[in-house]
Amino acid sequence: MKIHLFAQNGMYILLDVNSGAVHTIDEMVYAIMQIFDGKNDEQVLAVLGEKYDQAELQEALAELHGLIEQELLFAPDIDEPPVFAAKPIVKSLCLHVAHDCNLRCEYCFAGTGDFGHSRGLMTPEIGKKAVDFLIEHGGKRRNAELDFFGGEPLLAMDTVKEVVAYVRQREQETGKKFNLTLTTNATLLDQEIIDYLNANNIAMVLSLDGRKETHDRMRPCVDGSGSFDEIVANAKKLVDSRDGQNYYLRGTFTAYNPDFAADVAAMADLGFKRLSVEPVVAKEAAYALTEEHLPVLFAEYEKLADDFLSRKLNGNGYEFFHFNLDINNGPCVAKRLAGCGAGHEYFAVTPDGDLYPCHQFVGRENYQMGNVFEGLKAHELSAHFRSSHVLTKPACRECWARFYCSGGCHANADLFHGDIRAPYEVGCELQKKRLECALYIQANLASLAE
Repeated sequence: MKIHLFAQNGMYILLDVNSGAVHTIDEMVYAIMQIFDGKNDEQVLAVLGEKYDQAELQEALAELHGLIEQELLFAPDIDEPPVFAAKPIVKSLCLHVAHDCNLRCEYCFAGTGDFGHSRGLMTPEIGKKAVDFLIEHGGKRRNAELDFFGGEPLLAMDTVKEVVAYVRQREQETGKKFNLTLTTNATLLDQEIIDYLNANNIAMVLSLDGRKETHDRMRPCVDGSGSFDEIVANAKKLVDSRDGQNYYLRGTFTAYNPDFAADVAAMADLGFKRLSVEPVVAKEAAYALTEEHLPVLFAEYEKLADDFLSRKLNGNGYEFFHFNLDINNGPCVAKRLAGCGAGHEYFAVTPDGDLYPCHQFVGRENYQMGNVFEGLKAHELSAHFRSSHVLTKPACRECWARFYCSGGCHANADLFHGDIRAPYEVGCELQKKRLECALYIQANLASLAE
């Protein structure tokens, strides 16, 4: 598939898949593009000649041929770049400093923090060894990324502090620059921890599911009480302390709250301006999302897109992760093809130092790939991850969204199909709808700027 056409709220949009060019078109060109393949002008004129003026059709066709010459329409296919044949460079690690948690979220893919095994915390020694692994396998790349994760990483704050101190030491010794992130439920944030995180420029991902009733239903404390009030208070304190920057508030929506646009609005109304909500991924659970939910969820994404635009134009906007789409200067070809780099450029490290393709694979023993002491052992598996991209996945090769979603999540594919090259269908449909909404938003903003 070389183009994608869609209409939303009276706007007609044409995406050229290979070039990434986005064209806002009128109803006549929209009709033309249902037929036009770049070589069949006479067929277009014959089919549409009674509905539209012949001269206007010919003028439109001439403009379309001009776009083809500029490779902004029916652009040539993208081939696998040579970089995929090279030895992969490890760019980032997800450091599981805690396989324990003080919440009992119903949908937690980590089994409420223990990832299907015993609860425990990472020692500073293993954390430091992970830093060495990242440096050793990072080649000449200057930038490296480290995410403190769990469970709840603030339960292992002593380890976090020792690892950060070691990172700063190794930066001086190697000339590398580490970008640090910490993902937390925010219940344990106090002023001392906030001051430390700010002083060390650690980006924050904070978990909140939206409205109080939505959040407390799925994210209770161990004793069953709600966590919403405490999280909001602590999150506000942190966000205010860094002038609303260097954080994301991230939620999850389920079958219990298909009206998730209201949850995004609720978080924005609380004063949070950097937001994301993700669809839950689950099998055979009451809260799981299925194909039956898709029409409602599609309508909800459109509602969210309109609210996003309205607030932005009224000067009270917010950022929404899935709508942050740069249609002019997107990622490089390799990133567009392969996405996150799980299993070859990105790994998760357990408290014991074991390596997995990413945080969601942790606990799936057939995906254990080595450890930070002995290095990567599962070289064939790593090569399989590296070669599993949109050009090698049958379901992705002809999908219009392939260069935006990069083939979807490997872990979700494995969960539903036992095959990282067989994408999770419900996730694909939601991803495509989010992309249409993002393109619709960008097209609107571009037209207003003209």
